[in-house]
Amino acid sequence: MEERDSDQDNKHNDDDHDDYEAVDIERLVRKEGRSNASSFLEREPLLRSRKNNTSQIAIVGANVYPIESLDYEIVENDLFKQDWRSRKKIQIFQYVVLKWTLACLIGLSTGLVAFFNNLAVENIAGFKLLMTSNLMLENRYIMAFVTFAGWNVALATCAAVLCAYIAPAAAGSGIPEVKAYLNGVDAHSILAPSTLFVKIFGSIFGVAAGFVVGKEGPMVHTGACIANLLGQGGSRKYHLTWKWLRYFKNDRDRRDLITCGAAAGVAAAFRAPVGGVLFALEEAASWWRSALLWRTFFTTAVVAVVLRSLMVFCQSGKCGLFGQGGLIMFDINSAVASYTAPDLVAVILLGIIGGIFGSLYNYLVDKVLRIYSIINERGPAYKVLLVISISLLTSCCAYGLPWFTGCVPCPAGLEEQCPTVGRSGNYKNFQCQPGHYNDLASLFLNTNDDAIRNLFSSRDAHEFHLSSLSLFFGAMFCLGIITYGIAIPSGLFIPVILAGASYGRVVGSILGSISDLDIGLFALLGAASFLGGTMRMTVSLCVILLELTNNLLMLPLVMLVLLISKTVADSFNKGVYDQIVKMKGLPYLEAHAEPYMRQLVAGDVVSGPLITFSGVEKVGNILHYLETTGHHGFPVIDEPPFTAAPELCGLVLRSHLLVLLKGKRFTKQKVLSGSDLLRRFHAYDFAKAGSGKGLKLEDLDIKQEEMDMYVDLHPITNTSPYTVIETMSLAKAAVLFREVGLRHLCVVPKTPGRPPIVGILTRHDFMAEHILGLYPDMKPQKHV
Repeated sequence: MEERDSDQDNKHNDDDHDDYEAVDIERLVRKEGRSNASSFLEREPLLRSRKNNTSQIAIVGANVYPIESLDYEIVENDLFKQDWRSRKKIQIFQYVVLKWTLACLIGLSTGLVAFFNNLAVENIAGFKLLMTSNLMLENRYIMAFVTFAGWNVALATCAAVLCAYIAPAAAGSGIPEVKAYLNGVDAHSILAPSTLFVKIFGSIFGVAAGFVVGKEGPMVHTGACIANLLGQGGSRKYHLTWKWLRYFKNDRDRRDLITCGAAAGVAAAFRAPVGGVLFALEEAASWWRSALLWRTFFTTAVVAVVLRSLMVFCQSGKCGLFGQGGLIMFDINSAVASYTAPDLVAVILLGIIGGIFGSLYNYLVDKVLRIYSIINERGPAYKVLLVISISLLTSCCAYGLPWFTGCVPCPAGLEEQCPTVGRSGNYKNFQCQPGHYNDLASLFLNTNDDAIRNLFSSRDAHEFHLSSLSLFFGAMFCLGIITYGIAIPSGLFIPVILAGASYGRVVGSILGSISDLDIGLFALLGAASFLGGTMRMTVSLCVILLELTNNLLMLPLVMLVLLISKTVADSFNKGVYDQIVKMKGLPYLEAHAEPYMRQLVAGDVVSGPLITFSGVEKVGNILHYLETTGHHGFPVIDEPPFTAAPELCGLVLRSHLLVLLKGKRFTKQKVLSGSDLLRRFHAYDFAKAGSGKGLKLEDLDIKQEEMDMYVDLHPITNTSPYTVIETMSLAKAAVLFREVGLRHLCVVPKTPGRPPIVGILTRHDFMAEHILGLYPDMKPQKHV
């Protein structure tokens, strides 16, 4: 039974680990062993041959790293209580003010990064497209393609090298990792400064390289990284130990700040402050309260003010090729304020199409990511080669497909020039004669933001041919799938909006004879339906789209199409971010308990006997178990002569034990010495170090004569850990564990005369693979 317990808690690595190393998958497979439940092979994460997705490893970005749980619970030990009793009103006021100051700094920093991101993308991509356009006007088509593809490959290589060699955790959108962190799962470097650096510049290079990716998902990750950096609580190494900052050396306050950062990322990407708050509430955060809502809203408001100020500055022409574009804002002015029955039928049809396409998109992303994992296992060089291959394919599609479409005469009475001369616009000349434009080139040979603006255009229902829109939809659908998962920062919002707006415009053209809705509105509803079908968000997406388009008249239609698309897609599979969390092996706890958990009680899945310590324990015993186990929490039992009978004193953390042993306040006799420890130590001595750079077992220097001495654990023992009786329903225990944000849940016996603790429930014990491995005859059911 001891072996089972060790496996249960091995995933709780030291909070004090500093430098992880990338782990070779084959070695991990040999270490972890084969899965006990063969029926789960199809649903295994990308680590194909390990025990289950609750082990101590997961895929972060594109590499495999150790993971651990976060301590969101308040450790109410004697040191904590002494610290709170000693705090004065001015210190509490300083803490509150600093929280709001950090929220403001998060919004300010995220807004500045978003502006820099857009400014760089618009100028780099604009310069590339301008060179290509000028060469085509000179009829140097081959040279134009070489220039276009060469720029794309060079930019893609820069992004890939950054991701593959400097910060593999920066690959992908980062939203699944942020979701997992806010759920209580920490992994190597997901919010590190190196990840922030690569996320910013990798996203710039990737989007400017013409990939079918967005910068919106990476902006969420960027905002979370900025919040984590600001909320580290100071650094002794760099002598940044301002007294106030020590209050933030805990996972609870960092969680609040990172939630603000994620909301700020959405607000900066879409210029949607309210949408950012709702995104954090609906999709990112697992824990919420009214005070956090207020602080998050303040953060996104700061982002909106910063972006607005900088955009006004750029309208004077001081930002190069960056003008009013880039920071997405699509004005759709539809004069139709009422909706007839045929209009509602068209909207329902779009919702059904979006749900079907969205579930298919998620299914194919799942399969492609599994294939890419095999390539990524081979090393960084193969990741870079894969990125270059996708870049060449994307360049060939963007430059080659417009040759298969004809030229369209320029509409009469246009205010703008047609064909467009320069970087952006709706009417790309491409290979056409004067007075004509290539409608497909107007979508492909533009930045993604300008392509969306063109699709949402309402000026001419026949601006784009059905064949061009169908071809563009197919290309965006396929390129979006094969691009997500390569070693660059990549978001899913833009590919989904592009594909959805394309088929929305197709449906609008076909149903134009029976519906009075605007063609641009059809494009927006198509984008909304595809977003709902892939991401399964409703309220936040609805508000984001309304803030993007600046038209509240579309609210009922957007609500309807999102509800329908989500309902249809949910009947096939999960949302794309939930699927990716599962594939990466991140032990994410859902908001609801699975139905089969109602058939079990807490005592059915917990194991024992646990490794426990006495209230006054021998130093050698503590050191032995710290060396031989990976447990993070140990029950502390008071025994005679200190109590009449054995009783549970509480729970002590590994990181606190390391600090206590480092201090060497030992006694030769087994006596209580808590008062001396309270004078020697302060609560901030046991605070969690930033970025996992805390005390390690190797830092201890315990001499042989000290091994037989004793140390009093009472001052650092959490005397009020969350406990459940062993007969409590596992479903109830799972909801409690997730809602409170626990790392350990003590299970106590129902009847007297037994040891005071039965075992400890951890995140591992609530995972389906673990439970169904213990009870293979129990079949999972779909949650209703």
